[in-house]
Amino acid sequence: MPKISNRLFSSAKNCTLHIIKIILMSVDTRIEVNPKVMMGKPVIKGTRITVESILEKLSAGQTDHDILVAHPHLQEQDIKAALAFAAESLKGENIYPFA
Repeated sequence: MPKISNRLFSSAKNCTLHIIKIILMSVDTRIEVNPKVMMGKPVIKGTRITVESILEKLSAGQTDHDILVAHPHLQEQDIKAALAFAAESLKGENIYPFA
C-alpha cells in the first residue's frame, strides 16, 4: 500500500473541511424555519417544500434529477442542503429558532 505524505493528507483534510463549511453555509442560506410556513417545519427557503418531503422522496428511490424535474425551481444545492440539515439535526440536541 502506498504511503501518503503528510502534506498530501493535510491538503485533503483541509479540502474536506472546506467542503463541509460550504455545505453548512448552504444550510443557512437555503433552509428556513418559519412558524407561518408549513407549521414551522424546515423548508427550502422561498418554497413550501419541506426537508422532510425531500428526504422521503430520496428514501423512496427518487434521484436528485427526479426531484429537480418535479420541482424545476429547486436547485441541486437545495437537495444537498436538505440532506446536510437532516444530518446536522441528528448530531445532538439542537434548538432551531424561528426566523
